[in-house]
Amino acid sequence: MTENTWIKDLLKDVLIVIGIVVAFLVLCQLVFGLWTPMYVVSSGSMEPNMNVGDIVLVKGIHRTAIVTQEDALSSDKPRIKFKEPGDVILFRPYGSHQHIPIIHRAMYYVEEGEPMWEGGPAAPHSGYMTKGDNKNTNALLDQQTTISAHQPIKEEWIIGVSQFKIPYVGKIRLFFSRSR
Repeated sequence: MTENTWIKDLLKDVLIVIGIVVAFLVLCQLVFGLWTPMYVVSSGSMEPNMNVGDIVLVKGIHRTAIVTQEDALSSDKPRIKFKEPGDVILFRPYGSHQHIPIIHRAMYYVEEGEPMWEGGPAAPHSGYMTKGDNKNTNALLDQQTTISAHQPIKEEWIIGVSQFKIPYVGKIRLFFSRSR
């Protein structure tokens, strides 16, 4: 094998890998409406329905309607997602890119000025009330904690709606991001 042939073969392999990656990204955009629809669950707040290290595939917010737990429970055919009624959404707290996106269930929607929970303060703007599924660590709504203190989740803060998960594959990513 000549050096010239070896370089041509390497270049061909590199171009094939680049082609596969580009095709995957285009497919993600077409199917999910996002260039990167995969997110790794990094806390236990959604256990037992999502575990640390699960990869969750998310459909872009502009591609789907959110069904809250309240809406799902009042429906003849409730939408069950990850073993409970209602959608699980991925959002940026306060819309900030400085915060790690949170993946929690949309419990109900409040209009501006309505109490955010029974006896709670008025909502400063319309949005979704959210909560993790873990009964031990998430007894309160996110809006009653520091996750989204007194701030319903505005639609523009939402990245998307979780569609399905791939169990534990993301543990590899978490291992490398924590070892830095």
